[in-house]
Amino acid sequence: MSIRYGAWHGGADPLEPPYDIRQALDEIGEDVLAGMSPRTALSRLMRSGVDGRSGLDALRQRARNQARKLRNSGRLDGTLNKVRQLLDQALESERAALFPDPSDSARLAESELDALPADTSRAVRELADYQWRSPEAAAAYQQISDLLRSEVLDAQFAGLRDALANPDPRAMEQIRRMLADLNELLDADARGEHTDADFAEFMAKHGQFFPDNPANLAELVDSLARRAAAAERLMNSLTAQQRAELSSLMDQALSQADLGDQLSRLQQSLRAARPDLPWGGSERMSGEQQLGYSDGTQALAELADLDELAELAGQDYPGASLADIDEELVERALGQQAVEDLDQLRRIERELQRQGYLEQGGRGLELSPRALRRLGSTALRKVFAALESGGRGDHDVRDAGAAGEITGASREWRFGDEQPLDVARTVRNAVLRSGPGRVRLSAEDFEVVETERRSSAAVALLVDMSYSMELRGTWGEAKTTALALHALVSTKYPQDAIEIIGFSDYARTMTPRDLVNHDWERVYGTNLQHALMLARRHLDKHREAEPVILVITDGEPTAHLAADGYSDFCWPPSSDTIAATVAEVQRCTRRGATINIFMLDDEPRLVDFMQEVGRRNGGRVFLPKSGALGEYVVADYLKARNGRRRAG
Repeated sequence: MSIRYGAWHGGADPLEPPYDIRQALDEIGEDVLAGMSPRTALSRLMRSGVDGRSGLDALRQRARNQARKLRNSGRLDGTLNKVRQLLDQALESERAALFPDPSDSARLAESELDALPADTSRAVRELADYQWRSPEAAAAYQQISDLLRSEVLDAQFAGLRDALANPDPRAMEQIRRMLADLNELLDADARGEHTDADFAEFMAKHGQFFPDNPANLAELVDSLARRAAAAERLMNSLTAQQRAELSSLMDQALSQADLGDQLSRLQQSLRAARPDLPWGGSERMSGEQQLGYSDGTQALAELADLDELAELAGQDYPGASLADIDEELVERALGQQAVEDLDQLRRIERELQRQGYLEQGGRGLELSPRALRRLGSTALRKVFAALESGGRGDHDVRDAGAAGEITGASREWRFGDEQPLDVARTVRNAVLRSGPGRVRLSAEDFEVVETERRSSAAVALLVDMSYSMELRGTWGEAKTTALALHALVSTKYPQDAIEIIGFSDYARTMTPRDLVNHDWERVYGTNLQHALMLARRHLDKHREAEPVILVITDGEPTAHLAADGYSDFCWPPSSDTIAATVAEVQRCTRRGATINIFMLDDEPRLVDFMQEVGRRNGGRVFLPKSGALGEYVVADYLKARNGRRRAG
C-alpha cells in the first residue's frame, strides 16, 4: 500500500485527540443499570448537564425565573396614563390662560373644555382643531401626538424613539418611504419574486432604521414579526376600555403623520410571513412601574422568547431534539454563557454518535453494540467488585488443562477454547504456512486437543419483568445482573450458550439491547410456566451442553398459558396456574436441568412455592440481600461451571 501526503486544507484537526465523553457515557450507563431506558438516561444527562456545565433543567429554570421577574416589572398601560397626564396638563394650562380673560370668547372656550368627554381618546380627537391660547398647553397637546407616534414606531422598529424625539418633516418622509419600500419588498417575497439584490438595495437605502443589521430578509422579518406579535398581545392584555382608547389614540396620531395605512399593511404581511408566532393571547403584568407601549412591547417580546425557550428546554414533546433550540433565541434570552452550555450538551450528544456509542434506531437514539458491550463490561465489573469485597476471591478462573478424556484428534483453535494446545500440530501448521526459513506462529496455526466430556453449558436466565419489579425498585438490579452474566458468558466462556428470557404475562427471549431499551407498561402477571417452556427449547438446541436454569423473580406464579394459548392471569394464584407451573418444572427436571432460584422478596407464599420447586427439582433457592443479586447469580454460575470441570 502506497501512502501520499499533501497539505492540510482546514477542517477538523486530524491530530486532535478524541473528545473525552467517558464521564457522560458512564453516567448514562449508571442510569441504564439502575433501570432506566437509554433514551431516558440520555435525556436525564441532557437535563442535568455534565462536567460542571448547566443542563437543560438549569436553562429552563433560568428562563422561568427571568420570565417571572419580567412579569412583575410593571403595568402595560403606561402610554395611556402618560397621554392622560399630558391632556390634564394641557387643559390645566389652557384654563389658567382663559381665566383672567373677561371676553365671551374665553367663556365659550371654557365651556368647550368643560364639555369634553371623559374618554381620553375622544377628548384628544375633539381638541384636534382647538385654538390654544396657552403655548404651554399647545406644547403639551402636541406631545401627545409625538408620544404616540414615537411609541408605535419604536415598538415596531426598535431604536426609533430617539430619532423621533424631535421629528422634522424630512425625517417623517424618510420613514414613510422606508415603510413603503419595506411593504413592496415583503409583497415581492410573498409572490416569490424577492432576490438578495433587492434586500441589499433596501438596506443600502434604509439601513439606519435597523441597528441590529439583519443579514437577509428572513432575519429582518423574524425581528419585525416578533415585535409585531408582542404589540398585539400587549393590546390584548389591556382592558376593553383601555384597548379601545389606546387604539383610537394611535390611529389618530398615525393618520396625522400619514403612516396608518402603511403600518397596517406591514402588520398583515408580517403575520402572513410568520403565522407560527404567538399573535394571540395576553399577559398578566404587575408592578409599580408603568411601561410605555414600546417598552411593554419589548417586555412581551422577551417574555415570548423566554416561554419558548422554557418549552424547548423541557424536551417533553414528540420528536424533541437539542437541534430544536435556536442559539440566537438562547443568546437573546439568557446570554452567551447559556449558548456555551447548550453547545457542550450538543457536542456530547454528537460525539456519542460519532464515536459509535449512540445510533439512530426506529424509536430515536439507541445504544450501539459498542455501548452495549461497554455496559455489559461495566455491569460485570460491578458484580466482581462486590464478589471481591465480600471475600469470595477472584472467580474469573481460566483452566487451560484437559477438560476430559483425550480422543487423539485435534481441531483448529477458536476464541474461548480452554482445551490444551496440540503443540506438534500447531508447529507443523506454522512450518507449512511459512515455508523454508524463519517460522512464525499466527492464530490460524493453533490446534487444540479434543476431549470426550462435555465442557460447555446451556444457560437460561429467566428474569421476572412483571410490573411489581418496577414498583419495588428491583428491576435495575435484575437488569445489571442479566447484562453482567451475558457479558461474562459471551467474553470469557463463549463455548457456553446463554439465553435471557423475560417473563410477565407472557415470556419472550431478549437480547441485551432488549433489556436495555425496555420501557415499563402496566402489565400484570408472573408467567413462570411460559418462561420455563422457552428455557427448555433453548436447552434442547444444545443437547450436548450442561443444562442450567437460573430464575430471578419477586413473586409467585400468577399466570400460565391456557389451552387456547392465551395468558390466564389470577391473583391470588389459581390452582390451574400452580399445576401448570409445577408440571413445567417436572419437564425441566426430567430433561436434567438444574433450576436455581433467586428470590427478591421474602413473602411467605413465594418462599413456600419456590422451596417446593427446589425440592422437586433438586436446585437451590436463594434470598440475596439487597444489592447482592448479581454477586449471587454470577458466583453460582461460576461455581457450577468449576464443579463440572472437576467432575470431568
